[in-house]
Amino acid sequence: SVEGVTHALRTTEYHDRDDQYYWFIEKLGLRSVHIYEYSRLNMNNTVLSKRKLTWFVDEGLVDGWDDPRFPTVRGILRRGMTVEGLKDFIVAQGSSRSVVNMEWDKIWAFNKKVIDRYAPRYTALQGELVPVHVVGVNEEATSAQKHPKDLSIGMKTVWIGPKVLIEAADAAELKEGQNATFINWGNIMIKKINKSNGKIVSVDAEPNLEDKDYKKTLKLTWLADTEKAPTTPVVCVYSIW
Repeated sequence: SVEGVTHALRTTEYHDRDDQYYWFIEKLGLRSVHIYEYSRLNMNNTVLSKRKLTWFVDEGLVDGWDDPRFPTVRGILRRGMTVEGLKDFIVAQGSSRSVVNMEWDKIWAFNKKVIDRYAPRYTALQGELVPVHVVGVNEEATSAQKHPKDLSIGMKTVWIGPKVLIEAADAAELKEGQNATFINWGNIMIKKINKSNGKIVSVDAEPNLEDKDYKKTLKLTWLADTEKAPTTPVVCVYSIW
C-alpha cells in the first residue's frame, strides 16, 4: 500500500493470513490492496520444496540450481526447455484456485511444438537390436533432409548396407511377405524371420524400392551396421524428480 501497489498476486497457501493482513491495514489507516489468489502448480512425483532441493545442492549431489535434473526454471532450460515453450505452457494453464497436479509430459509437449519447427532429425536405437540382412545391397552413402518439412535446415548423410539394425520391438511387428518402410530409404520386402527358442535373432529381406506405396506399411527407424558410420553409445541420465 505504501509503495503504491494496487494488486497482490499470491498462492492460496497464504489465504489464512488475509484477515491478519487486513486488520493491520485497517488499524494503520492504509489503503487496502486487492489480493488475487491462485493455486500452486504441482508436478506429480516431483520434489518442489526449496528446502528439500537445497539439501541436494548443499550435499553436492547436483551441479547446482541449474542442474538439468532439477525441477527449476534454470534446470529445465538446461534440459532442453525453450523460453517460448515455457511461456506457452504457463499461459495455457490460466489462473485457478483449484489445486493442479500435472504430469511432466504435458509441459514437454508444449516444448515439442516449439522445437518441432526447426529441430534436425537424427536416428537413435535403444534396447535389444536385431540385424536385418538385405540381399543385393552395397554399402553406400545417401543423403536425406534433416527436417522432413524444411529443406533450409540442411541435409544429412545416411548410410545403407547389406546389414542394418532395428529394434527388437519393431522386429516383432514384421511379417513375412510384406513390405516394411525403412525411413529415408524405402520399402524393403521381408522374406524370412529367423527365430531361436521363440526369439527373433535375424531377418532376411530384399529391397523393393520401386514400390512407392507407403500406406499401411510398418515404418521403421534403423541404422546401417558399417564401420564407415560407427554408432555412438548414449547413456540416459534419469532425473531425481
